[in-house]
Parts: sequence; structure tokens; C-alpha cells
Amino acid sequence: MTTDNLAQRKSALAPVALAALGVVYGDIGTSPIYTLRESLNAAGGSTDWPTVAGLLSLIFWLVTAIVSFKYASLVLRADNQGQGGMLALVALALQRAKTSTGHRVLIILGMVGASFFLGDAVLTPAISVLSAVEGLQIAAPGLKDWVLPLTIAIIIALFAVQSRGTGSVGKFFGPIVLLWFLVLAVLGAVEILSYPRILLALNPYYAVAFAVAHPHSLLIVLGSVLLAMTGGEALYADLGHFGRRPIQVSWFLIVLPASVISYFGQGALVLRDPAAKADPFFLLAPDWFLLPLIVLAMAATIIASQAVISGAFSLGYQSIRLGLVPRLRIAHTSSRHAGQIYISQINWLLMVCVIGLVIGFGSSSALASAYGIAVVGTMLVNSVVAAIVLRRNWNWPAWKVAALLGPVLAIELTLLAASSLKIAHGGWFSLALALAVCLIMLTWHDIRGAMERRRKDSALTDTQFLKSLSMRHLQRVPGTALFLTADTERVPSSLLHNMRHNQVLHEKVILTSVTTEQVPVVPDAERVELRELGQGFFRLIARFGFAEEPNLPRVLNQIAANRSPFDLERLSFFVGRERVVSGMQSRIDRWRRWLVIFLSNNESSAADYFHIPLGRIIELGQRSEI
Repeated sequence: MTTDNLAQRKSALAPVALAALGVVYGDIGTSPIYTLRESLNAAGGSTDWPTVAGLLSLIFWLVTAIVSFKYASLVLRADNQGQGGMLALVALALQRAKTSTGHRVLIILGMVGASFFLGDAVLTPAISVLSAVEGLQIAAPGLKDWVLPLTIAIIIALFAVQSRGTGSVGKFFGPIVLLWFLVLAVLGAVEILSYPRILLALNPYYAVAFAVAHPHSLLIVLGSVLLAMTGGEALYADLGHFGRRPIQVSWFLIVLPASVISYFGQGALVLRDPAAKADPFFLLAPDWFLLPLIVLAMAATIIASQAVISGAFSLGYQSIRLGLVPRLRIAHTSSRHAGQIYISQINWLLMVCVIGLVIGFGSSSALASAYGIAVVGTMLVNSVVAAIVLRRNWNWPAWKVAALLGPVLAIELTLLAASSLKIAHGGWFSLALALAVCLIMLTWHDIRGAMERRRKDSALTDTQFLKSLSMRHLQRVPGTALFLTADTERVPSSLLHNMRHNQVLHEKVILTSVTTEQVPVVPDAERVELRELGQGFFRLIARFGFAEEPNLPRVLNQIAANRSPFDLERLSFFVGRERVVSGMQSRIDRWRRWLVIFLSNNESSAADYFHIPLGRIIELGQRSEI
């Protein structure tokens, strides 16, 4: 590589790394606001050297093991065609699933991981914004009664602007978060210089010594220490947006050093002034800088919330494409970036949950109890699926997988045990939310899958239909009809209904299926399969990845560019409109039936989902029993 090419790559790396800083690290970058405070409280409020040094050592080495090693160094390499995130990793593992049982286990793991991530998406705005606004109590104690109203106002404003997309403000995220980390480093460094002995806590001896000295309270303390790792999943989830190298550069050069300096600076402050344990982060600032720091913290927490909300939209979109939840109306908020989307149902549901959490828990300290299980649950599922990918997709020997991920899994299981101690104090919310989301996904996936299999068993194959068609004398009318069908080998019921009621058939008929592949993006050369069946019938299969927008007009334009055998200007789209009802002899639990009926009746139409022109749609109703 020439010197000029190397310089070009370095110059291109810097702006992408800065953008990654703003989107990826907003969540984990705001953890210093509350982590050491909650850890000190969990340790009984002691501010002696063994306690403070032990807590700092635990924070540093746990972050090193989970974030630096597992995510930044190992899991980032397990990309699915450049894409990351829980469902991308599950889709990668599914490619090597050899049995139906293995396939189902991976699907359930994906549901569990996605459920915990959505719990994180609810908790992050609540605890982050609330902890930042609570800084006002230090600057002006008389404003204490305004903390909750101001937090709720900020949260409402945050969710209200989601429909406008992040593109218009995204370019400002990076510089603001960079300023945030610079402030963290400077404030922490000032205290470290006044008490340099605090750096001895980098020695893992102090973490081990603390664990040995506090065997009965260690799990309680770990339940608070793990807050330092909130947002670690974002390193992998946002892989497709920025690439592995920029994310790693941002972490190792900026985020990790600045965060560690902040934690150790807070520790030095607490040792120098034990009263500072009440809020060591904000008390790092001199009086003249306290208000600007509060404002900057609010901006940083809003950015952290924005990032995790956008992640929830992306996760919801991938869940739709993989058939885990019903179709929802999706708005694309950018004409240049396909990944910038908005899903109104998810947005308003998140907002209601976040406000309910803020009101119900009342403080960031109380919310910290609910936060841990969502974080460690996501981490644990990620590790299990990553181990499967390393073993099956990468063909690593079992001993190598165990040597690398075994210690990480042991740590995460310990953190899960620590989080379980907080179930009665707020952790129940994360479990309840994850369980509810998981049950919805599992119910929809299983029952809709069973309905599709039943429909397939009763439908005619292409060959059977064409054979029966030759015996009938239906009038063929000019034009082309496109019928959507989920099955790539059988005739849709909407076509049979049209023939039965209208007694006509178009000269040319396209049986069209849109399939979702277990890859993020399907190359254009592999997207379209078109074959002639005879008697004016064609079978069209359009393939999209789970991270792509299923745009049917785009497929038809691709066909037109290759000399289409039919006139696309005279094309009519026939779409089945299904009404799901409860069957009299159904063996499915009543609550599951009504859940599927409710979701089905509120599902976005196929016409909207596939971007079919409204003026050319003919809907044919059908009734399905479950």
C-alpha cells in the first residue's frame, strides 16, 4: 500500500469514527454519571481505600472483559455480510442449523435477546435523562420538585421528534459526544493528579481482594457495577452503519480512556472528600462549571436515548422481516440512508413505558435496580449465539470456543445472579417486559406459521392448477394481473376467489412471492427469479435480505430493464385481505387466539408494506380460522 493510499484511508477513518462516537457510545458514555454512586451505595456507603479501590478495579476489569475483549475484539468479527446486532447474529447461526430443533432454539434465543434489548430501549431514556436532570438538585436544591416534570417534558419532546428522523441532527451527535468525553477526561484527570495513588486500583488484585473481603455482599455490588457496561451491545448492533474499524478506534482511543479517567477521578474525589459519595460525578465539577456540565449531561443522555430508540426501530424492522411480529407501518425518514426508519407503534409504546417508569420509580437510583437484568440478559444471549457461530460457522474447535468465551459466560452468569437479587426492587419490570415481548413473538411466529402450513397443504400446486385450468373455459381479458402469495410453489386463494366470483382471467398472470433471506442484503443479480409456467402464467420470486425494504415496484423495474415479457403499464395488483377469526373447535389457548386476532386485525396492509401503487390495487377478502 502506498503512502498516499494509507493517508486517504486514515483521513476517511476519522469522520466515520467521529460519527460512530455519537451514535454507538451515547449509552455507555453516560454510565459514569451514576455507576460509581450506585456501586458505593451497594457497598454500604463505605469510602475507605479497600472499598473504593476494589470497586474501581471491578469496574475496569469487567469493562475490559465484556466490552473491550468480547464485543470490540471478538464479536465484532462475527458480522453477517457486514451487518451486526442480535438478529443478524441469529440469522448467521441459522444458516448452519441442521435440524428443526436447532432452528427453533436459535429462533427462541433471538426472541429472548430482542426482548431484553427492547427492555434496554425503555430503561435507557428513563435512567439516563433522569440522572442528568437530577444534577439540578446540586446546583439549586430548590429545584428538586421540578426534576420529574422536566424529565417527562424532555422525554415527550424526544419521542415527538422521532418521526422527523435522525438525519437532520445526526451530524451534530459526534462533536457533542466528543466534547462530553473530553470533559469526562479533564474533570477526572484533575482529581487523579491530586491523588495519583488511585491509579493503583488498575491492579486486579484490588478487585480480588474486595471479592474475598465481601463474599456475602459481592453479588449486590456486582449488580451495580454492571451499569458501567450498559450500551455495550451497541458496538455490535451498529456494525452495519459504521464498520468494525471505526467502532474499535472510537472505543480504544476515546471512550475507554475517558470513561476510566472519569471513574478513577470520582474515586479520588470520594477518598479526598467522603461526602462526595452522594453524587461523585457532578461534584467533580467546580462551582462555575456545574450548570454547563448539567446541560452537557442532558444533551449526552438525550443522544444516548436517541441511539437506543433508533436501535429499537431497526430491531423491530428486522423482527418483521423475519416473521417474528406482524407487519407494522414503516416510514423511511431519509431518502439517502435506508437504515433511518420510524415505526410509530413502537415509538409511542416506548414513550408510554418510559414515562411510566420515571413516574413509578421516581429516581435514577431506583431505576438502576430494574436496569441490570435487561443489560446482562442481552449480553448473555449474545454470548451463547456467538459461541454457536464460532463453533459451527467458523469451525473453531470446542476447546478454543470454551477458552475464549467460557470465562466471559462465567462472568455474565455471575452478573445475572447479581441482577436477580434486584428482582423485588425493580428488576421484575425488565423480566415482565421481556416475557411479554417474547410471548407475543413466540405466539405470532408459531400460530401464523401453522396457518401458513395449513394453507399450503390445502392449496393447489402450479402444475395441478394449470392442469385443471385447461379443462375450464374462462374468458381471458386483456392485461396483466399480479397476485401476491407467500408460497413460492402454490396458487394463492385470492386467484381462485377472483376466478370463482368474476369468471374471468387476465391474459397474463404473475404469481408473486416476496421472500426474506437469512442475510442482511441480497445482491441485485440474485434478487429476481422469473419463470414461465405456461398458459399465460408466470412465477415471480423476489428475494430481499432481512435488513432491506421489500419494495415490489423496484423488482418490477428491474424486470422491465431486462425486456419484460409483459406490459407493466397495464398491471393490476390483486392482494388478499385476510380476516382472522376464532375457530369453534380450536385447540389453541384462548388468550393466544385473541392475541393473534388482535395483531392480525391491526397489521399493516400488504399494499403499504410492499409499496404497491394505491390506484392499481384490487383487494380480495378472505376469512381464516385459528
